[in-house]
Amino acid sequence: MPIRWNPAEVREAADEIEKLVKDALPILERARDTARKALKIPNLPQYVVQKLHSIIGEVDRATGGTHFDPVGRYKSALEGLRKSLPKSEMAQDNRKYGDQVSLM
Repeated sequence: MPIRWNPAEVREAADEIEKLVKDALPILERARDTARKALKIPNLPQYVVQKLHSIIGEVDRATGGTHFDPVGRYKSALEGLRKSLPKSEMAQDNRKYGDQVSLM
């Protein structure tokens, strides 16, 4: 039984999400760097230090590069999304529109 949704549209959405996440990475990295600088403020109470470490940890988990999250949550979720798309339907969809990749 054929599916009623278009996996190619989901793939295109995943590509757009990936582009947006890549564009956001420098901003997230700046936020992490700013939080690290804030840790150097003299006489910070421990609860503020903990919140700053929490911010740093969330950015690290989102962007990857740590031993706990080497890939990053965004990239991992996108990979999972792409793997979940039905391969047979993607092949049929590609044949329906031809073999040439669209540049638009």
